Amino acid sequence: MTPTDRLYHKDHLWVRQEGENEAWIGVTHHAQDSLGEVVYIECAEVGTEIRQGISFGIIESVKVMSDLISPVSGTVLSVNDMVSADPCCINRDPYMEGWLLKVKIADISELSGLMTAENYERHVKGS
Repeated sequence: MTPTDRLYHKDHLWVRQEGENEAWIGVTHHAQDSLGEVVYIECAEVGTEIRQGISFGIIESVKVMSDLISPVSGTVLSVNDMVSADPCCINRDPYMEGWLLKVKIADISELSGLMTAENYERHVKGS
C-alpha cells in the first residue's frame, strides 16, 4: 500500500513534508521492489544544494545502478547514515527506516507538481 501522507515523483521517490518547508525524501516500495536487493547507496551530503529533476545520488542493487532524481529543490539538512551502513533497510522499510534525506525545501510550489498516492499508483500501473 502506498502511504497517503506523502507525495510522489515520477522517478519513484517520495516526499513527506514536515512543517512549512522541510521534507523527508526516500525511495518508493515500487522502486525498491523493481531494483531487488539494494547493496549500495550514495547520497548528497549535509549542506549540499539539490535541484528538482537532477540526481542527488545513486542506488545500486544486485540488478542495476540508478540515479536518485530529486523530487524537490533544497538544502540537505540530514542524511540517513543507516542506509549507507545497511542498504537493505530500503528493501525492508522504504517509507520509514529507509528514508534517504531530510531537506529544507527551496520552493514549496514544487510540491504541486508531485503526485498523490492514488495518482502514483496509477502511474506505476501504467509503466
